[in-house]
Amino acid sequence: MPEPAYPSEARHIAFRAPEPNFVLAVTLMIVASAFFAAMAGLIRYGSEDLHPFQLTFLRSAFGLLLMLPWLMRSGPGILRTRRFGLFTVRGLTSAAAMFAFFWALSQMQLADAVALSFTAPLFVTILAVVFLHEVVRARRWTAVAVGFIGAMIILRPGGDAISWPALAVLFSTLMMAASIICIKLLSRTESVNAIYFWMVLFLVPITFVPAVFVWQDPTWEQLAVGAGIDFAGTVGHLLVTRAFGLADTSALMPFDFARLIFSAIVGFLFFSQVPDIWTGVGATVIAAAGFYIAHREARAARSAGAARSAAEP
Repeated sequence: MPEPAYPSEARHIAFRAPEPNFVLAVTLMIVASAFFAAMAGLIRYGSEDLHPFQLTFLRSAFGLLLMLPWLMRSGPGILRTRRFGLFTVRGLTSAAAMFAFFWALSQMQLADAVALSFTAPLFVTILAVVFLHEVVRARRWTAVAVGFIGAMIILRPGGDAISWPALAVLFSTLMMAASIICIKLLSRTESVNAIYFWMVLFLVPITFVPAVFVWQDPTWEQLAVGAGIDFAGTVGHLLVTRAFGLADTSALMPFDFARLIFSAIVGFLFFSQVPDIWTGVGATVIAAAGFYIAHREARAARSAGAARSAAEP
């Protein structure tokens, strides 16, 4: 739902019933969060018997199988591109993000890993300045700093929370942010479907190489887990994409916090994990900073759109 242009409008909107599209968008975000939590739980469960690197490959392979019918229907022409190098970078950063996150989930509490993954908007903001030459003013830099303070609350330097798995989550989030920057660059010339398919196409050979060194023949149950990981992740991403098409990103960002709640529930019910209070506090700080960044980006985008409209004859 678009934000009101003036505070006086906000008072009137506050007493209206929510728009149907916004209610649907929120519902989709919450359901997507449940799917992402299920994916994290399946990764944790599957990594008890298979190495996380092999699980990463299985997820990529099932993702490619899922895309093949679409490719046959669309034809190979959809894959024509002159930006092969940037697609390669996107594939490498996505693979690195998956390797690190899958391994971290096998080593630490689900809620802690998901809480740290909320730092993604912070890294995207920093990388956008470097690679997209975006102008970030003091308020957004302050939000970035506050978000990293939230990460420090979870990590608690000097305590027991800092570990290689926790650092792996932050590395994974940085790589995912780099992948998002690649998407922003590619979207200027490439279709959404081509961008997604090229990522899947690159992930299969990239993730296969490390998997070879830890390979063990998977059972049917383990193959089902790999397929379930891909299914849950794919459905989650589709639901989020649909939600963002129905309402402003800034309005939906607070509901992304449901990922932490569902992940904590999955961790408690299936793995006897009990997150401490600092995880919730830190995640709240990070999520609030991410929400503010999304809010400022949405305002900047609307202002730019209004300026372009005013400049048109």
